[in-house]
Amino acid sequence: MKVAVAKYPIQQPRDFAAFSERVSRLLGEARAGGARVAVLPEYLSLELAGVFEQAVYSDLPASLAATQALRGDWCALFQRLAREHQVHVIAGSFLLAVASERYRNRSDWFSPDGGHGWQDKLQMTGFEMATGMIEGGDALKVFAVDEVRSGISVCYDSEFPLPVRAQYEAGARLLVVPSCTDTEAGATRVRVGCLARALENRFFVAQAVTAGVAAWSPALDINTGEAAIFAPMDRGFPADGVLVQTRGDQVWAMADVDLSALEASRSTAQVANDRDWVGQGMPSLQRASVEKLG
Repeated sequence: MKVAVAKYPIQQPRDFAAFSERVSRLLGEARAGGARVAVLPEYLSLELAGVFEQAVYSDLPASLAATQALRGDWCALFQRLAREHQVHVIAGSFLLAVASERYRNRSDWFSPDGGHGWQDKLQMTGFEMATGMIEGGDALKVFAVDEVRSGISVCYDSEFPLPVRAQYEAGARLLVVPSCTDTEAGATRVRVGCLARALENRFFVAQAVTAGVAAWSPALDINTGEAAIFAPMDRGFPADGVLVQTRGDQVWAMADVDLSALEASRSTAQVANDRDWVGQGMPSLQRASVEKLG
């Protein structure tokens, strides 16, 4: 199964039709490259704030409120594109109103047969908490994709091992990570999180990112990082764990994720973090003792 991850250049669309046309073209390029799964970045819906007047797109609360009117068009667009291109589309994330002035950062998964599922971001960053409007989700999911179970971990969530481990134990062998980071430090944290989750669970991780400068948007102002697909750092896979990544102005990075090879490699692995995970649960290791050097 070929997976494509986007290094998506943020722009200010003139209207929803322009946004639709651009996304359709990019997903067409991914499909032309053989992709069966295409991952777009976190906060993609905030690009739509640019279709409104300056008083809206330059103000985050106003942007969040205004984009709710486009939620139906958003879902219809990605459902149509998933069918047309016969590709599973992880449509980044949409900041969805769940109560008055309360939003969840929702990542939607659209399948070629018309299916639709989602994963809400669980852990809030300092920026999200500071808005006073964005809250974390309360459910963890795994989806069946062409007989491969897959999960979504939205940006910061990839830095927390236990929820991802729960997805692995529910059968996930592919984790998709829509992300958006504005500093080198932030980009490094998410990348290290993705590498660590690939290592400890022995599965594939596909990370999409935002790119470029969007001075018009208070949330999408600066965007840093490379899209990449990661694998366990073991026999049969790259020593650095990177199957493929974007470089420069490249929008898509694509790689075949061979689940049968992944399963077969377990018998010849140098280490087995996934199997040895339970060793951490020994009662004697649940608390460290403080001792004097004698």
